[in-house]
Parts: sequence; C-alpha cells; structure tokens
Amino acid sequence: MSAQSWFAPAVSRWRAVFSPTALRWRSVFARLRTTHPYVLDTALAALVLFAASLQWMFPDEGDDRLSWQGFLLAVGTAVPLVWRRRAPFLSACAVSICTPAMALYHAPPPNVAYGGLVVLYTVATLCPPAQRRFMLVTWLVGASLTMMAKEHAQPFEYAFHLTSFLSAYALGILTRVQRAYTAELEDRARRLERERAADTARATAQERARIARDMHDILAHAVSLMVVQAEAGPVVVRSDPERAEAAFDAIATSGRDAMRQLRRILGVLKEEQVNGASARLPQPGIAALAELVGQVAESTGLRVDLSTTGAPRPLPADTEVAAYRVVQEALTNTVKHAYASTARVELDWTEDALTLTVTDDGRGPGTRGPTTPPGGHGLIGIRERATACGGSADSGRGPDGGFRVAVRLPATAGRQAALG
Repeated sequence: MSAQSWFAPAVSRWRAVFSPTALRWRSVFARLRTTHPYVLDTALAALVLFAASLQWMFPDEGDDRLSWQGFLLAVGTAVPLVWRRRAPFLSACAVSICTPAMALYHAPPPNVAYGGLVVLYTVATLCPPAQRRFMLVTWLVGASLTMMAKEHAQPFEYAFHLTSFLSAYALGILTRVQRAYTAELEDRARRLERERAADTARATAQERARIARDMHDILAHAVSLMVVQAEAGPVVVRSDPERAEAAFDAIATSGRDAMRQLRRILGVLKEEQVNGASARLPQPGIAALAELVGQVAESTGLRVDLSTTGAPRPLPADTEVAAYRVVQEALTNTVKHAYASTARVELDWTEDALTLTVTDDGRGPGTRGPTTPPGGHGLIGIRERATACGGSADSGRGPDGGFRVAVRLPATAGRQAALG
C-alpha cells in the first residue's frame, strides 16, 4: 500500500472529525467579538480571581494560609481588569500595587501573576509608548525585587516570571501592530471605494454631458433648418409651387437626418445586436462636412464655402466627431442668429493640430433677432467639445465683421500631451 493511498483517506477522516469542531469554535469566537466589552472583561476578571484562588483552595505543604487581607489583595489583582479597556493605565497601576503587596504580605504569595500578565498585554496594546515602557520596567524590576525579598527563591523562578511578563508584553505589541495594519487596510479600502464611486459619478456626468451636447447639436441644427424652410414655404406655395414642394422636401430630409443621428446617440445607451454586430451607425466625422455644408446651403439659401489647407491626416474618433459637431453648431448659430448671407468654413491642417474656423457676414455678437431667446448652450458646447479633446475654442467678432468661431483640435500626439 503506497503512502499516498494511505494518507488521503486519513486526511478525509481527520476533516470529517475536526471540521465540525473547528466551525463551532469559529462561531464561538465570532459571537465573542460582538459581545459587549464589559461582559468579556468581567468574565476575564472572574477567571483571573479563580486562577489566583486555586493556590489556597488546593494548598501545597508549607504554603501560607489564606487571610482576609490576602483575599482582598487577590480581589485587587482581578477586579480592576473590568476597566482595563476604559482606563488601561489606571487598571495596570492598581494591579501593580496589589500583586507585590500580596506577595510580600504572604497571604499567600501568588505563584503566577495572572493579573500582571493581563495588564501588561492590555497596556502594550492600548497605551502610549511612555506608559507602555514605564509599566514594563515597573513589572520587571518589581518582580525581581519581590523574588529577592522572598525566601528560597530559585533561579528558574526569575526566568519564569520575567519571561512570562516579556511574552505578555510582546503579544500585546503584536496585537497593536496587527490592529493598526487592519485599520490601515480598512481605511484604504474605504478610500478606494470613495474614489471608485467618485470616478463612476464623474464618468456618468461626463457621459450625460456628452449626450446632452450631441442631442442639442442635432436637434438645434435640424429644427433651425426646418424653421427656415417652414417660413419660406407659405410665401411661395401659390407663386412657385415647385419651390414650396422643395422646401417641404427639405423639411422632411432634415427630420430624417435628425432621427438617424439621434438613433446613433441612443445606441450608446442601449446596445442592439443584429446578427452579432452592433446596430449603431458610425458617428459623422470630417469626411461628412462637405455633405453638411451642402445641406445647409440647399435648405436655407445661405452660401457656405468649404476650404482646406494643409495635408489631412487621421484623427481619433472622438476628435472627428467633435470637429463635425463644432461646424454643425457654428452653422446652426449662423442660421438662427446672424441673418447672414454667406459663411465660410476653413480647415487648416498642421503637423500637430487641426484648426477649424467658421466665419459669417451677419450682425455679429451683441445683436439678436426679435425672436431670439436669451442665453443658449451652443458656444458652451463648442468649448466643452474642444476641451474634452485637449484643444481650445475662441469666438467673437470676425476680422471683417460678422461672427467668427475658431477651434483648435490637436492630433493624436498633441492631444495626449494636452491631456497629460
């Protein structure tokens, strides 16, 4: 029979016997940890008094007989332990006085200083460094002097008592370190949890702001084009039916385009799988600017020119979307507020960035139409988009009048440097 074949059944039998016992002890310790401290310390004081009483309950030949003074001193070594957590140093001082008095009074002298072991452990666990060192030196010196005053003290008694006190003190220090380490781990876990919650809330807020910007840009652009066409339609419906029909077709086209782009945004919130692939369409980018410019010109009658300088290069996906939305929002503001006849969209490519400039010949800043509501989120959204990509945005009066929006969007390397 091999050793392995013998060892495995033995381990199984050992687990079957001792596992229920280990679980019972584990549940007992768990209940003790949740018990009120005064209950545990009172039970500990009673146990110490009982252990000290065994010496005169079962006396050896030649032991001193118990007196009522000796019993009171024994009580003095145990009862202060009830307050060992609330006032550890005072409890230790009380036990430190009663224990040598009991030994010197011979009523009878304790064979083991149970109370001293408990208070040394408690002081090492709970008290400041000065009190801990003072109490340790007091017990070591006091025990040595007490045994020197005791008749026929053997060398092993010195070793036993001093080693016991040092061991209790060392155990208290280890418990103190373990508690400090556990508290640090718990505090770190709480900090990480708070940071994780803050990061989640920040990411949620950023995502909500991004979706709000997209929906604002899409709806504001589409509704502006619809309003322009709807206002022009009734004017020409009798005199030029074909032009009126084209206006209504433009309204429908703008609505369909807005619905298509809204579906793209809502796809971020709800992923729909079609044949294992995402149903979301790609977001518009720089390549779609020509179509956007043509749509605005055709729907509103605004003359829009698109020009490009420099060599185009690939950009990150979010920068591509930001560039499209910036131009879209700038043209929307031109249609809604500027009363302009022409607009110009310029793309200036450099090695590390793309600069977008949208300029019109309208009224410029500070002048609004009679139906234009105050405030608005368009320019704020443009700045937020540029900042999110590591770029910058500027707006104001153009060099030749009108209004001008200039946005600088870094390429990949420049974007990483800007975002750190």
